Amino acid sequence: MLRRSERRQLVPTAGWVAVALLAACTSIRPPAAGSDEEGLASWYGEPYHGRPTASGRIFDQRELTAAHRTLPFGTRVVVTRLDNGRAVEVVVNDRGPFVAGRIIDLSRAAAAELQLIGVGVARVRVSVLVLGDGMLDAPCWEVQVGAFARPENLRRARETLVNLGYRVRLLPASGGLTRVRVEALRGRQEAEATARRLAADYPGAVAVPCLPDASN
Repeated sequence: MLRRSERRQLVPTAGWVAVALLAACTSIRPPAAGSDEEGLASWYGEPYHGRPTASGRIFDQRELTAAHRTLPFGTRVVVTRLDNGRAVEVVVNDRGPFVAGRIIDLSRAAAAELQLIGVGVARVRVSVLVLGDGMLDAPCWEVQVGAFARPENLRRARETLVNLGYRVRLLPASGGLTRVRVEALRGRQEAEATARRLAADYPGAVAVPCLPDASN
Protein backbone atom coordinates (compact mmCIF):
# COMPACT_ATOMS: atom_id res chain seq x y z
CA MET A 1 0.00 0.00 0.00
CA LEU A 2 1.32 3.44 -0.90
CA ARG A 3 1.89 5.98 1.81
CA ARG A 4 -0.49 8.89 1.69
CA SER A 5 2.39 11.18 0.79
CA GLU A 6 3.42 8.92 -2.10
CA ARG A 7 0.10 8.99 -3.94
CA ARG A 8 1.45 11.82 -6.03
CA GLN A 9 0.03 10.85 -9.41
CA LEU A 10 -3.44 9.76 -8.38
CA VAL A 11 -5.10 13.14 -7.93
CA PRO A 12 -4.90 14.50 -11.52
CA THR A 13 -6.81 11.52 -12.84
CA ALA A 14 -9.79 11.95 -10.53
CA GLY A 15 -11.07 14.35 -13.17
CA TRP A 16 -10.15 17.53 -14.93
CA VAL A 17 -12.18 19.50 -12.40
CA ALA A 18 -9.54 18.81 -9.76
CA VAL A 19 -6.77 19.81 -12.15
CA ALA A 20 -8.59 22.98 -13.15
CA LEU A 21 -9.07 23.98 -9.52
CA LEU A 22 -5.40 23.38 -8.84
CA ALA A 23 -4.33 25.36 -11.89
CA ALA A 24 -6.57 28.24 -10.87
CA CYS A 25 -4.84 28.60 -7.52
CA THR A 26 -1.28 28.00 -8.76
CA SER A 27 0.86 30.59 -10.53
CA ILE A 28 2.02 29.47 -13.96
CA ARG A 29 5.24 31.46 -13.59
CA PRO A 30 8.08 29.87 -11.66
CA PRO A 31 9.61 31.78 -8.74
CA ALA A 32 12.71 33.82 -9.58
CA ALA A 33 16.17 33.19 -8.16
CA GLY A 34 16.34 34.51 -4.60
CA SER A 35 12.59 34.24 -4.05
CA ASP A 36 10.74 32.22 -1.43
CA GLU A 37 7.40 30.44 -1.35
CA GLU A 38 5.64 28.67 1.48
CA GLY A 39 3.28 25.74 1.44
CA LEU A 40 3.11 22.02 2.09
CA ALA A 41 5.82 19.52 1.21
CA SER A 42 5.28 15.80 0.71
CA TRP A 43 7.61 13.02 -0.40
CA TYR A 44 7.78 10.00 -2.68
CA GLY A 45 9.99 6.96 -2.80
CA GLU A 46 9.92 3.23 -3.52
CA PRO A 47 7.10 2.94 -6.08
CA TYR A 48 8.99 5.38 -8.35
CA HIS A 49 12.59 4.41 -7.56
CA GLY A 50 14.47 3.53 -10.75
CA ARG A 51 11.83 4.99 -13.06
CA PRO A 52 12.16 8.04 -15.34
CA THR A 53 11.16 11.42 -13.98
CA ALA A 54 9.44 14.08 -16.08
CA SER A 55 12.91 15.43 -16.93
CA GLY A 56 13.94 12.08 -18.36
CA ARG A 57 16.40 11.45 -15.53
CA ILE A 58 16.04 8.23 -13.53
CA PHE A 59 14.54 8.80 -10.09
CA ASP A 60 16.79 7.70 -7.24
CA GLN A 61 15.11 8.02 -3.85
CA ARG A 62 18.55 8.10 -2.21
CA GLU A 63 19.49 11.36 -3.93
CA LEU A 64 18.51 14.86 -2.79
CA THR A 65 16.00 15.75 -5.48
CA ALA A 66 12.47 17.12 -5.73
CA ALA A 67 9.46 17.62 -7.96
CA HIS A 68 8.04 21.11 -8.52
CA ARG A 69 5.23 22.21 -10.83
CA THR A 70 6.95 25.19 -12.48
CA LEU A 71 10.64 25.56 -11.57
CA PRO A 72 12.99 24.68 -14.46
CA PHE A 73 14.71 21.34 -14.22
CA GLY A 74 18.13 21.69 -12.64
CA THR A 75 17.02 24.46 -10.26
CA ARG A 76 18.63 24.25 -6.81
CA VAL A 77 16.46 25.17 -3.84
CA VAL A 78 16.70 25.04 -0.06
CA VAL A 79 13.64 23.53 1.61
CA THR A 80 13.17 24.50 5.26
CA ARG A 81 10.63 22.77 7.47
CA LEU A 82 8.99 25.57 9.40
CA ASP A 83 8.03 23.73 12.58
CA ASN A 84 11.48 22.30 13.34
CA GLY A 85 13.89 24.52 11.40
CA ARG A 86 15.57 21.64 9.57
CA ALA A 87 16.69 22.40 6.00
CA VAL A 88 17.95 20.53 2.95
CA GLU A 89 19.22 21.59 -0.48
CA VAL A 90 17.71 19.71 -3.42
CA VAL A 91 17.72 19.75 -7.23
CA VAL A 92 14.42 19.89 -9.15
CA ASN A 93 14.25 17.08 -11.71
CA ASP A 94 10.57 16.11 -11.75
CA ARG A 95 7.05 17.59 -11.98
CA GLY A 96 4.50 17.65 -9.15
CA PRO A 97 3.01 17.51 -6.62
CA PHE A 98 -0.50 17.44 -8.07
CA VAL A 99 -2.36 18.12 -4.84
CA ALA A 100 -3.80 21.55 -4.00
CA GLY A 101 -1.78 23.33 -1.33
CA ARG A 102 1.39 21.29 -1.84
CA ILE A 103 4.29 23.09 -3.46
CA ILE A 104 7.08 20.51 -3.55
CA ASP A 105 7.49 16.73 -3.52
CA LEU A 106 10.77 15.52 -2.02
CA SER A 107 12.76 12.35 -2.56
CA ARG A 108 12.90 9.98 0.39
CA ALA A 109 16.47 11.06 1.20
CA ALA A 110 15.50 14.73 1.26
CA ALA A 111 12.41 13.98 3.34
CA ALA A 112 14.56 12.13 5.86
CA GLU A 113 16.72 15.24 6.29
CA LEU A 114 13.58 17.16 7.28
CA GLN A 115 12.27 14.30 9.48
CA LEU A 116 9.29 14.12 7.15
CA ILE A 117 9.09 10.35 6.65
CA GLY A 118 6.73 9.65 9.53
CA VAL A 119 4.42 12.65 9.24
CA GLY A 120 4.26 12.58 5.45
CA VAL A 121 3.37 16.25 4.95
CA ALA A 122 4.67 19.42 6.62
CA ARG A 123 4.70 23.16 6.00
CA VAL A 124 7.93 24.40 4.42
CA ARG A 125 9.62 27.38 2.86
CA VAL A 126 11.22 26.83 -0.56
CA SER A 127 14.06 29.26 -1.29
CA VAL A 128 15.42 29.38 -4.84
CA LEU A 129 19.22 29.41 -4.95
CA VAL A 130 19.98 29.02 -8.66
CA LEU A 131 17.50 28.61 -11.51
CA GLY A 132 18.22 25.64 -13.75
CA ASP A 133 18.39 25.75 -17.53
CA GLY A 134 15.45 23.40 -17.97
CA MET A 135 17.74 20.84 -19.58
CA LEU A 136 17.85 22.71 -22.87
CA ASP A 137 20.13 20.04 -24.30
CA ALA A 138 17.34 17.45 -24.33
CA PRO A 139 17.27 16.05 -27.90
CA CYS A 140 13.52 15.47 -27.96
CA TRP A 141 10.56 17.38 -26.52
CA GLU A 142 6.86 16.61 -26.27
CA VAL A 143 3.80 17.69 -24.28
CA GLN A 144 2.37 15.67 -21.43
CA VAL A 145 -1.35 16.41 -21.58
CA GLY A 146 -2.30 14.42 -18.50
CA ALA A 147 -2.48 11.03 -16.83
CA PHE A 148 -5.75 9.11 -16.72
CA ALA A 149 -7.16 6.22 -14.73
CA ARG A 150 -10.63 6.03 -16.30
CA PRO A 151 -10.69 4.43 -19.77
CA GLU A 152 -13.45 6.75 -20.99
CA ASN A 153 -11.46 9.87 -20.08
CA LEU A 154 -8.34 8.42 -21.69
CA ARG A 155 -10.22 7.58 -24.88
CA ARG A 156 -11.88 11.00 -25.03
CA ALA A 157 -8.58 12.85 -24.61
CA ARG A 158 -6.83 10.74 -27.23
CA GLU A 159 -9.62 11.13 -29.79
CA THR A 160 -9.80 14.89 -29.22
CA LEU A 161 -6.07 15.34 -29.73
CA VAL A 162 -5.96 13.13 -32.81
CA ASN A 163 -8.87 15.08 -34.32
CA LEU A 164 -6.87 18.27 -33.73
CA GLY A 165 -4.09 16.81 -35.84
CA TYR A 166 -1.64 15.81 -33.12
CA ARG A 167 0.35 12.60 -32.98
CA VAL A 168 -0.47 10.99 -29.66
CA ARG A 169 1.22 8.24 -27.72
CA LEU A 170 0.16 6.52 -24.53
CA LEU A 171 2.62 5.60 -21.80
CA PRO A 172 1.72 3.27 -18.93
CA ALA A 173 2.36 4.77 -15.49
CA SER A 174 2.22 3.44 -11.95
CA GLY A 175 -1.03 3.21 -10.04
CA GLY A 176 -3.01 2.07 -13.07
CA LEU A 177 -2.56 5.41 -14.83
CA THR A 178 -1.85 6.08 -18.49
CA ARG A 179 0.02 9.19 -19.60
CA VAL A 180 -1.17 10.96 -22.74
CA ARG A 181 1.58 12.73 -24.66
CA VAL A 182 1.71 14.74 -27.88
CA GLU A 183 4.87 13.85 -29.79
CA ALA A 184 6.82 14.74 -32.95
CA LEU A 185 7.47 18.32 -31.84
CA ARG A 186 10.44 20.24 -33.21
CA GLY A 187 12.25 21.30 -30.07
CA ARG A 188 11.42 22.86 -26.74
CA GLN A 189 9.92 26.09 -28.12
CA GLU A 190 7.33 24.24 -30.19
CA ALA A 191 6.55 21.97 -27.24
CA GLU A 192 6.00 24.96 -24.94
CA ALA A 193 3.82 26.72 -27.53
CA THR A 194 1.76 23.55 -27.96
CA ALA A 195 1.38 23.21 -24.18
CA ARG A 196 0.08 26.78 -23.97
CA ARG A 197 -2.51 26.10 -26.69
CA LEU A 198 -3.67 22.90 -25.03
CA ALA A 199 -3.79 24.43 -21.54
CA ALA A 200 -7.21 25.96 -22.23
CA ASP A 201 -8.75 22.48 -22.28
CA TYR A 202 -6.06 20.58 -20.37
CA PRO A 203 -4.72 22.80 -17.54
CA GLY A 204 -2.05 20.26 -16.64
CA ALA A 205 -0.40 20.31 -20.09
CA VAL A 206 3.35 20.82 -19.80
CA ALA A 207 6.35 20.62 -22.15
CA VAL A 208 8.76 17.86 -21.10
CA PRO A 209 11.72 15.96 -22.55
CA CYS A 210 10.70 12.77 -24.29
CA LEU A 211 10.46 9.57 -22.29
CA PRO A 212 11.16 6.13 -23.79
CA ASP A 213 8.17 3.89 -24.46
CA ALA A 214 9.31 1.61 -21.64
CA SER A 215 8.91 4.35 -19.02
CA ASN A 216 6.78 3.88 -15.94
